[in-house]
Amino acid sequence: MKLQCVIVDDEPLAITIIEGYLKKIPYIEIIGKFDNAIPVYEFLKENIVDLLFLDIEMPNITGIDFLKSLSSPPSVIFTTANKNYAIEGFDLNVVDYILKPITFERLFKAVNRVCENVNQEKKTEKPESNEFLYLKENKKMVKVYFKNILYFESIKDYVKVVTLCKTVITKQQLSYFESSLNNNKFLRIHRSFIVATGKIDAYSLSGIDIGDTELPIGRKYKETVIEALENLNNLKNN
Repeated sequence: MKLQCVIVDDEPLAITIIEGYLKKIPYIEIIGKFDNAIPVYEFLKENIVDLLFLDIEMPNITGIDFLKSLSSPPSVIFTTANKNYAIEGFDLNVVDYILKPITFERLFKAVNRVCENVNQEKKTEKPESNEFLYLKENKKMVKVYFKNILYFESIKDYVKVVTLCKTVITKQQLSYFESSLNNNKFLRIHRSFIVATGKIDAYSLSGIDIGDTELPIGRKYKETVIEALENLNNLKNN
């Protein structure tokens, strides 16, 4: 899964350079570029951002003051031509502090540090801290609890997430959820469907029943689906 990245810098050339470097790194996706920090407030409310490249000396509000204003900031890498802010930057728990002019090697090292932190967090993450996710629907971030999810359905460029209490439609690919979900709790059964294994009421070689809904098992998924369900059943009986 790619890290969702935003660049904030009042120098167009700096944005161009950082963007060019990041495009060389396959596990980074740039989802926003801004020449000042003010509009980033709203962007962070409406989008999931993993990494923020943040200049310090900018008009309206400095990068440091902007970071201080965030209650739950993403990982931050400061990019600046002024070395005098280094101590204050690290006091704010930024991942790294890169002085301009930026080289690819220096930026690549900082990005890998973020990846190491993310991987470490996943290893030490408590189960209860990952009990829900936010899905973007109509410019709002909607909270969905994993325990309530029945199934995911792909509809062209969107995914319909059906839960016990509501249905959320978000612009995303089904493969995104497949790669990020717990394989013991969710199972891809068709090119258009992922189901919550704990919500399956019945299954056959051709389909799965969840409540009153019958979902098809795709031909190429049949063998792995039946094997996975039998393994889960054996684990529960042992």
